[in-house]
Amino acid sequence: MAKQILVIEDEPNVAAFISQGLQESGYQAFVAYDGVKGLELLRQKEIDLVVLDIILPGIDGLEVATRIRQLGFESIPIIMLTALGTTENIVKGLDSGADDYLIKPFKFKELLARIRARTRKKNISGNSNQILMIEDLELDLDAKIAKRAEKEIKLTSTEFRLLEYLLKNRNRVLSRVDILENVWDINFNMGTNVVDVYVNYLRNKIDKRFETKLIHTVIGMGYILKVQ
Repeated sequence: MAKQILVIEDEPNVAAFISQGLQESGYQAFVAYDGVKGLELLRQKEIDLVVLDIILPGIDGLEVATRIRQLGFESIPIIMLTALGTTENIVKGLDSGADDYLIKPFKFKELLARIRARTRKKNISGNSNQILMIEDLELDLDAKIAKRAEKEIKLTSTEFRLLEYLLKNRNRVLSRVDILENVWDINFNMGTNVVDVYVNYLRNKIDKRFETKLIHTVIGMGYILKVQ
């Protein structure tokens, strides 16, 4: 069965361009021109991924992403489209619940690559049946729960993926490029510091209250997760 993609985009030409490209690539596409209609379609259809513009009439894309997560659609990947490409805007999009971020104008083949990566990751993680651990930190890939010293830590989807990558590569120095390519799949603009922002988010959640620090900076090289 073809994967079903929901496109929430208020510009008819852009929506038609994306919808046609998706159908020609073997996907089934549903289009909504505002956030309210998009949320209605999400409830009605078995959606595998959402392509979401930020600037929308009525409720904007940031609010739509937040509501998608609040409605319980935690596992549906969201790719945001926007003309705003600063680190601050990227972080706002990811914090609202998005999994990926594509800056307009974009090439359709880049959007398609990100859709393939996100839907593939969804299928793989569903069969993971793994718990990753280091020291007193554990990450349950099936239940999507992080704990340290037996206390649950609330993580956003982006923070969860970052911690998963760090745990799978514990005791190894990871460059910012490594992290961008493996957590966000495809390179962001390297002029942004989105990796540093999210590493700091994680530090505040898993290290700040504990004497033993697990995330360490290797100056000039990147980051490493290890017991010091």
